[in-house]
Amino acid sequence: MKICVTPTFESQLQEIVQELLAHDEAYAKSFKMYLDTILLNIPTKTAKYKPFEPLAQEGVQQIQHKGLTIPFYHDEKNETFIVLGVLKG
Repeated sequence: MKICVTPTFESQLQEIVQELLAHDEAYAKSFKMYLDTILLNIPTKTAKYKPFEPLAQEGVQQIQHKGLTIPFYHDEKNETFIVLGVLKG
């Protein structure tokens, strides 16, 4: 299984991390490391995540973490999880 992130995810995450760095550098690093762990564990935890309502029909699921929503898609044919973005709220 591969896990891929989109450029949208990367830019949205960069914005969030920069905001966190402005307030607390240690927390920003901890947050990023924990988020990386969550993403790496997607293949083993897929069943626990809810559908992402705007795109549920297409099979998109969501991870909820500290006020963020992270939609992802499981491309079964290519055995890949694609992380689509990271949304506040």
